[in-house]
Amino acid sequence: MTGVTKRFGAVAANEAIDLDVRAGEMHAILGENGAGKSTLVSVLYGLIRPDRGEICWKGSPVRIRHPRHALRLGIGMVHQHFMLVPQLTVAENVMLGVREKAWPLLDKRTVRNRLEEVSLRFGLRVDPEKNVEELSVGEQQRAEILRILYRGAELLVLDEPTALLTPQEGESLFHVLNQLKSQGRAVLFITHRLGEVRDWADRVTVLRKGKRVAVLEGKGKDPKELAQLMMGGGKADDLRVEGRSRSGRERSSGDPLLEVRGIRLKGARPLRDISLKVGAGEILAVAGVDGNGQRELAECLDGRRRPETGEILLEGKSLIGQGPRAAARRGLGHVPQDRRGEGVVLEYDLSRNAALRRFLEKPFSRFGFLRHEAMREEAERMVNVYDIQAPGPHTRVKHLSGGNVQKLILARELSTGPKVLIANHPTRGLDIASRNFVWRRLDEAREEDRGVLLISADMDEIMALADRILVLFDGAVAGELFQEEATPSKLGLLMGGAGNA
Repeated sequence: MTGVTKRFGAVAANEAIDLDVRAGEMHAILGENGAGKSTLVSVLYGLIRPDRGEICWKGSPVRIRHPRHALRLGIGMVHQHFMLVPQLTVAENVMLGVREKAWPLLDKRTVRNRLEEVSLRFGLRVDPEKNVEELSVGEQQRAEILRILYRGAELLVLDEPTALLTPQEGESLFHVLNQLKSQGRAVLFITHRLGEVRDWADRVTVLRKGKRVAVLEGKGKDPKELAQLMMGGGKADDLRVEGRSRSGRERSSGDPLLEVRGIRLKGARPLRDISLKVGAGEILAVAGVDGNGQRELAECLDGRRRPETGEILLEGKSLIGQGPRAAARRGLGHVPQDRRGEGVVLEYDLSRNAALRRFLEKPFSRFGFLRHEAMREEAERMVNVYDIQAPGPHTRVKHLSGGNVQKLILARELSTGPKVLIANHPTRGLDIASRNFVWRRLDEAREEDRGVLLISADMDEIMALADRILVLFDGAVAGELFQEEATPSKLGLLMGGAGNA
């Protein structure tokens, strides 16, 4: 790719960027949220047409018109948010858009047999007859990779491939990618995780504010040097939350703002007698490997699910059966795990998304009519206070980076003045600067005597923020620790179901 430029209004997402990827190479694109990484690979995959620039594939200039054209050339892409149909099997997802010899009839047997062959060849074991909605996140990612390998991809493009994975799943994924590289395929992956570049990338292209600032060897590179290039001299160590003025025991000693008493939930991922308390001026972290009931717990708390038994109390009054809107009015804020799917309406602009929680209330509506000027003013305030990088309040949210979407959701939830804020994986997929911005806002909420329920699988995040830590395993509380007595080894034992640490 040579001189690739793409603008959205006055904002240059990519400005004269050069990128080359070699066969048998694992090449990383590193940069903060909003640096232009996703835009660049979207140009390569035919999702976005550049304003200027040239793409050469195997030495010949090409104009990639759409993703199907990219796949025909041998370029496949795995998006950060998977493009699979949950209700279909893995094999059926692979068949979508593929013309086999029996076309227009569906030759499931041929697809299934070839898929099993590809799966064994590349070490990507996924049951082709299983519905996608039954798969873990790691299995879904393997299914996405299988889908593009089935179509003969020689260059695999992965956008934040480990953003939704556990550390163990991420390690396993890179071993698979390394195997693909050893067979002559090229891997181009977007990341903001410095360790992934140091451990796996042969070369790394660093982007900052839409421009290429460096191309260098990746393996063994000092993460501090990479951080300085990525952030323009900033250091990750300078951005951590400062020490607490009170211990976890002191913060949790008052009357609880939020109390959960013995809730149970049936289903594929049940909850078993979950009890917890969140006090004013306290951050309670709910830790655990993904899939142990964290999402179900959050959905019970915000009113989307109703537990079979138990109580959920906000300032002593029950939330059971109230629904999300009533919970929000009572003072419960929620930053959801899936920010793009549940936190915003992608086709709406910033103004409408800023008012989503309160569009029926003053000043955003009057006599049943929306007041667009008030919505615009609120969006402008959020852009300024929360440093949201956007051309203006009328920008559609689908054009924002993940970090800026998260800042918008956080700004909206905190603007309602919640008594308790549920922050569900609030920094997953964010770069260093955006992550620490979110950390500071959560710390400020604590200092304002709000309660914060932090749901996270990030050990660094938990250790940096939490006053108390509750560990979930298999839908039940495996243990509880005050911050001053918590260690990674103790948490690891509890997260692995090894009993009381």
